[in-house]
Amino acid sequence: MMKSNRIKTVLAIAVLVLAGFVGNAAAGKQLGTPSTAESSKTVKVFVMAGQSNIAGYAGNALLNYQATVPATKDFFAHLRDGAKWIVRDDVFVKFANRKGPLTIGYGANKNYTGIEYEFGHIMGEYLDEPVLLIKVWGGMLYREFRPPSAKLSKQQIEEELLVQQNRLKADNEKNNTDNTLPADAVIKAYGGSYRDIVSEVTNVFDNCDDLFPELKGRKLEVAGFVWFQGFSDQPAKRAAEYKKNLVYLIRDLRKDLNAPKMAFVIPMIGFNGSKEPEGGCLAVQNAQWAMNEMPEFKGNVKSFRTDVFVDKPAEAFFPKWKENFEEWQKIGSHFACHYYGSALWYTKIGHATGEAMIELLKDEQK
Repeated sequence: MMKSNRIKTVLAIAVLVLAGFVGNAAAGKQLGTPSTAESSKTVKVFVMAGQSNIAGYAGNALLNYQATVPATKDFFAHLRDGAKWIVRDDVFVKFANRKGPLTIGYGANKNYTGIEYEFGHIMGEYLDEPVLLIKVWGGMLYREFRPPSAKLSKQQIEEELLVQQNRLKADNEKNNTDNTLPADAVIKAYGGSYRDIVSEVTNVFDNCDDLFPELKGRKLEVAGFVWFQGFSDQPAKRAAEYKKNLVYLIRDLRKDLNAPKMAFVIPMIGFNGSKEPEGGCLAVQNAQWAMNEMPEFKGNVKSFRTDVFVDKPAEAFFPKWKENFEEWQKIGSHFACHYYGSALWYTKIGHATGEAMIELLKDEQK
């Protein structure tokens, strides 16, 4: 799809250092190096990372249904070309072993779609350069996404070792085995998803010509980062560290991705929907919102609420979905923790993410 009138289609609406071990984030050529040295053309790269909601659980069957019925078809019209979903020729996606032009089906598996479809559409309309989205699915900020600067205390290391030892003991007793705990067990548990981000981005930069022949000869430039995560960090111990670990995450990623001015957008967890957030959900939300109030992040980091976009019909129908499954398939496609698999809710979040990213990119150009 070629560019239409600019934004006319807008919707109405760890590398870890601990216990003597040192790991490097990634090896490879410096990020930002053009795949063809003579070329001055660029590709704007946006990394999208988090837990299952960055993968995305809006069912394609639900999208197909809601794009054709009177009540919702106008909402999705900007993403449609007649009776088909738009396949953009200026926006591309890399997620695990899937890659190609932006369209539906880049969610948790090929039968689902996440916020990347609307977000990529918004960025493709705004930018003159081609856009590449790199998605990375991981775990908790407390553990798997833990950035290098968020070093573990001696007590945390001992607690983690005890957890892993007890788990291994139970497995050995159940399976009549005699497995032992690797010496680097804690390092493997902590920071693995963070390292995955850096290695995946490095891999795409190193192999872009083969992965995306359409972009051959262009320079890749990390322009922005989307962080959509938080569900599993709600327990008190994890939530208490969320704010400081998120600060470390932003700083460390900018360093390791060689993108010191990288715009950073945080769609805050909002599966509470119409209900007031409480407990761990509220604690994580507060930590995410706090990034807006830090002087060093002014104009380059933006958090926004996602619960305000709640799909109220899906929320109301969800308690009786099992007894009314056929009707539920016209409204939602997954559980509450995945925003009910609501195509409307995910699309609204993707739209707001795109708007926030554009705001930061404009600030950077001032």
